[in-house]
Amino acid sequence: MRISELSRRSGVATATIKYYLREGLLPPGRATAATQAEYGESHVQRLRLIRALIGVRGLTVSAAKDVLDALSEVETDTHELLGLVFGVWPASGARDSAAKDAAQEEDSDTDTSEVSALLAEMGWKVSEHNPARHVITQTLHTLRSLGMDYDWQSLVPYAQLAEKTAALDLDQLQEPAEPIEKAERAVLLTFLLEPALLALRRLAQEAESTVRYRGC
Repeated sequence: MRISELSRRSGVATATIKYYLREGLLPPGRATAATQAEYGESHVQRLRLIRALIGVRGLTVSAAKDVLDALSEVETDTHELLGLVFGVWPASGARDSAAKDAAQEEDSDTDTSEVSALLAEMGWKVSEHNPARHVITQTLHTLRSLGMDYDWQSLVPYAQLAEKTAALDLDQLQEPAEPIEKAERAVLLTFLLEPALLALRRLAQEAESTVRYRGC
């Protein structure tokens, strides 16, 4: 297909496609003339993933290129692929550096023992540099600084619910066979669904409050 058709099929403006080609996010098409090229379905899929990474996950063009470059190296390993698009670990050979940063952070004043205890309780094996570790540590610290008696054990029931949610998430990633399609679906289901999941929590809280207090 010509670039105009690629634009129509992907929903990406022609000027933007040319920009992605110049920046190396999109591989070049098959040259048919000095200034013309043909593109295939792989380009449509790639553009959809680029849109998901930039428009949904909120990556910069440079960061999206790093992820896309790394995906080509791990496309046969679903675990590695999902770790990249979920943002569990960085792309482009930065993982060793990230692991070193995580180790340094653990050696600092930040106490990560509660996260380690929570992971041990749940039997979860996760990477040392997963940014969620720091989020949990900081959240627990903030809650206690505001006078709430809250520790890692209080999070266990929530972790059990999160485990079921994760199983549902990955169940929905079984069908796409192509790595690019799987990566796109993972980004959309994770980052677009998160606001809806929070909204469901708010709805459930109101419903539970109605049962507990309005029925008295």
